[in-house]
Amino acid sequence: MKRKSLHPDFDQTLELLRAHGFETAAYAGIEGGVLVSKAGVGAVLTAAVRAKDETGSAAAFAVHPGELVKGEVARLVDHGYQKFMRTSQDERPATASQLQAVHVFSEELKQMTGAASLYNESLGTTSDVYRYDRLMGREPARGGGH
Repeated sequence: MKRKSLHPDFDQTLELLRAHGFETAAYAGIEGGVLVSKAGVGAVLTAAVRAKDETGSAAAFAVHPGELVKGEVARLVDHGYQKFMRTSQDERPATASQLQAVHVFSEELKQMTGAASLYNESLGTTSDVYRYDRLMGREPARGGGH
């Protein structure tokens, strides 16, 4: 007789999120993607590929948490001196309240989905992309050589 897993599947995870005040909607940009949002912050989740013993989270991030701007999840970009919220339309400096909202949302979402919460991410908001001015133009040369 097959034992029932103690870990919820993807649909059960979405139900749990809805029960805790998260809104969910199908996300057209990614096959099987679901936009999960709360308090102006969102992320896109997909069903995770799980190990045979069915341990770990049933959900995986297809788009990491960010502020919702016109239905799009903004990416957090770090330029070294300032963090920015970037969408396909524009890029604006991130405010402290936006960063705090993304951080709170991320931690709550990880707790609800059973995803790993890493120490460095728990200390504050981490960026999706790091674009430091002093490093621009230092990309290694491509092709033969060293």
